[in-house]
Amino acid sequence: MQYNFSNFRTELKKIKEHLGKEYSQLNIGRASPMVLDGISVESYGSYVSLKNVATVAIEDPKTLRIAPWDKSQIKGIEKAIVGANLGLSIATYDQGIRVIFPQLTTETRQTLVKVLKEKLEESRITVRREREVVLEDIEAKEKEAKLTEDDKFRAKEELQKIVNEANGNLEALFERKEQEVMG
Repeated sequence: MQYNFSNFRTELKKIKEHLGKEYSQLNIGRASPMVLDGISVESYGSYVSLKNVATVAIEDPKTLRIAPWDKSQIKGIEKAIVGANLGLSIATYDQGIRVIFPQLTTETRQTLVKVLKEKLEESRITVRREREVVLEDIEAKEKEAKLTEDDKFRAKEELQKIVNEANGNLEALFERKEQEVMG
């Protein structure tokens, strides 16, 4: 009997997608609406996502324009962006807010690369945790006589190949983002 790795592959895909999302939310000196995805704004007594109270558009390579549907929420949006501590400059005007992405210095770029590496390492740790779960399951199935010893070794080899491929994918994602940051 062969071991079924489909759930494991699904988890690895989720880990890669999560890392990609984390990377997309980092300020790399270019205007990207995704940087603001994690911001919640107080609106009529509850907190909602910024994209639920305003339109976010790219004005130029260094500027985003935020146009709230209710102009009375400009101050709340401004407060939320400042509170998120993203290192962005904000300029309010009568129709909304402009978010300016500052030019990255060499020091800022190096700091960003460190953050990218930390997020990569977090993802690798998650992959290792998932691998351990599968290894325990393989061992348990062998003890229950659902897998032969040969099947167990084949499953472990296949598992390692899948993990190596997943780590390679994560590393490629990191390298692409690192090149983007370093210019």
